[in-house]
Amino acid sequence: MTAPGEKTGGCHCGAVRFTARDVPDTASICHCKMCRRWTGSALVGVSLPEGNVTWEGEAHIKTLQSTRWAERAWCQRCGSHLWFRVTLASAFSGEVEIPLGLFDEPDGFVVTSEIYIDKKPDAYAFDGADTRTQMTRAECVAKFSVLGEDEAE
Repeated sequence: MTAPGEKTGGCHCGAVRFTARDVPDTASICHCKMCRRWTGSALVGVSLPEGNVTWEGEAHIKTLQSTRWAERAWCQRCGSHLWFRVTLASAFSGEVEIPLGLFDEPDGFVVTSEIYIDKKPDAYAFDGADTRTQMTRAECVAKFSVLGEDEAE
């Protein structure tokens, strides 16, 4: 049983599980090329302070420094994506972005932002686009100076 504000989840095969505390009810969507290639679609995720997540099955977690400023993690048994994390010391470090589909109970979240909107393939769209913050690639690069012009297309 989980406490109020706590959610559990895990990978497809169950080798990696997590418990997250003080989980917000907000989620975000990223359409950058890296996220699209990583997920096969858009990354729909929930941001949490790293210290609010406890992982089980850590022996099955693999990470890749996917850019000079961030890493991605996955379960080495089933390949489920586990998190995206900024590793470069900046205003954006200290949090993990966990894909929404990993949560045992993925309902109750509201998407409040959608980034790299100009890179979104025209084959899909998410409801409620007019109710959330949307940013283009250029706006993201300008706001998040940790991004290089050559990264996060």
